[in-house]
Amino acid sequence: MTAADLAQSISRELPYLRRYARALTGSQTAGDNYAAATLEAILTDRSLMDGEDTRIGLFRTFHAIWQSSGQPVELEAQSPREASAQAHLRGLTPNSREALLLRTIEELRYDQIAAVMQCPQAEAEELVQIALNEMSQALTGKVMVIEDETIIAMDLKGIVQAMGHDVTGIARTHAAAIDLAHQSRPDLILADIQLADGSSGIEAVNELLSSMGDIPVIFITAFPERLLTGDRPEPAFLISKPYSEEQVRSAVSQAMFFASTEGLSVA
Repeated sequence: MTAADLAQSISRELPYLRRYARALTGSQTAGDNYAAATLEAILTDRSLMDGEDTRIGLFRTFHAIWQSSGQPVELEAQSPREASAQAHLRGLTPNSREALLLRTIEELRYDQIAAVMQCPQAEAEELVQIALNEMSQALTGKVMVIEDETIIAMDLKGIVQAMGHDVTGIARTHAAAIDLAHQSRPDLILADIQLADGSSGIEAVNELLSSMGDIPVIFITAFPERLLTGDRPEPAFLISKPYSEEQVRSAVSQAMFFASTEGLSVA
């Protein structure tokens, strides 16, 4: 692969590495710093990508840096609640969250996870199961769903309730989301991007965060690439449609660990 081909191939995968890094750290800034360090390492030593599928090579290089850093996020930028959440996360079995995110959010196969994490496939499978078990012990809370498609909204509600959370309601428009949130302040928001009346789930979330303070948010969209541009603040948790129950459960569990989310600024 020529240098130009490699650069083009990496550019296609970079948004997804950044998504993974944000979910892992709970911060766009910290996640992007790790992604940038990954690119710098590849520029310094192109052999890191030799003989590898581009995505696997990119994620494997990221993990080598992540494991050697000794610190999952930049603590100086954290609020007390974020620091508390990170302390909880550090108490989980090492590498379990990484394996879970690679499996559920990035949808890698177990053999690919093993290649990224440089471990036997059986260990990768075990780590995912450990993470699911440990994350299921997280505190429960109130979840609001912003989704205009009835079937999807009811499916999300069912998944969330099965996890032990209370669903405060389902909002199908911007205005309904604002009203619902003020009736019962949610601990977590699951939000679609495009709503029934043409309004924006992003704008609704931004308005709620401005008026109600930090609330974890998971965006669900059929067009994740529109949000993974790096041109403006991006959500820490982003699920692509069509989603799996495993993806939703993983994202909800991890979002509950973090006390805040980075909202989106609409241009």
